[in-house]
Amino acid sequence: MDSYSFRLTAALLLTATGLLLTAVADYVDRVTTCDNNVWQVHRLFCDRGVINVTESLYGRSNSLVCAEGKSNKRLANTTCSQQGTVDKVKTSCNGKKSCELGLSGFRTPDPCVGTFKYLQTNFTCLEAITVVTCEGSVAYLYCGMGSVITIYGADYGRRDQTTCSYRRAPRELKNVTCLQPTPLVAQMCNGKFSCSVTASNAVFTDPCKGIYKYLEISYACKHPEASHQEVL
Repeated sequence: MDSYSFRLTAALLLTATGLLLTAVADYVDRVTTCDNNVWQVHRLFCDRGVINVTESLYGRSNSLVCAEGKSNKRLANTTCSQQGTVDKVKTSCNGKKSCELGLSGFRTPDPCVGTFKYLQTNFTCLEAITVVTCEGSVAYLYCGMGSVITIYGADYGRRDQTTCSYRRAPRELKNVTCLQPTPLVAQMCNGKFSCSVTASNAVFTDPCKGIYKYLEISYACKHPEASHQEVL
């Protein structure tokens, strides 16, 4: 395991080869994964609720992070950051209970040649309602009087072989890496008291032909004045 996160009140910094443990303020988790130019995995996880990414950096902003065994020359540039990192992490992880990202997706173009880099993400865990709707069915989202829908995340596709698998042939379940984040549900439902969304290729396009898919939505019911804080 290359990265871990802790939720503590004090700051803790511990470095090792390919490993960094960081504790930050209450209710904010930080995961840092050192990029050792191998298949590094950056993993975010919420024990309760769903992920809400607040900050993410691929590059270097501190000479002490992921510094074990590295020369001063490779640590000197502390203003290095890959453009679009936070948007990429938000798109992949927001609204999910867990999320894994390969660092290979952040390396090109190289934001600072010769500098030893890392991927660091700050996130919180938000209480949420999760709805899973099999392809061809309709997802119904509803909030009680005085509150409106705020979408945290929505994905259409498949990431396991058990969800929406009843009476499906094995070939329809084999691709478990085709879950595609979509902003359409937020566009359709945010700010409404209730909303219905059909889980279909006609609405979301087909991310994996021949695979039986499902729509997974995470949302909360908020007072209208607070609904602008949606994650997507």
